[in-house]
Amino acid sequence: MGQERRHFTDEFKRESVALLASSGRSLGQIAGELGISPSMLRNWRNRSDGRGAGTALHPNKSASTSSPDPTAEIARLRRENDRLRMERDILKKAVAIFSEPPR
Repeated sequence: MGQERRHFTDEFKRESVALLASSGRSLGQIAGELGISPSMLRNWRNRSDGRGAGTALHPNKSASTSSPDPTAEIARLRRENDRLRMERDILKKAVAIFSEPPR
């Protein structure tokens, strides 16, 4: 019969919007990876309190040549590690959600 609506936690929504803001990838690409519709992710982004809204349109500018300052390079690498951990955690949660048996 009809398809039951899926419900996502607020944490999943926040992390999805944060991933969109920090990854530099398109909204459609992120939505596809998370298994949600682009319009749903767009709505979550628009409903967020403005943090990071629109930043996904500009790719990371830190991809330039290596910095001569080691402390700046370490800080950049730490930020990148944090972002990658967040992406990994979001994808792990998405797999757990989508592997649950239907109700």
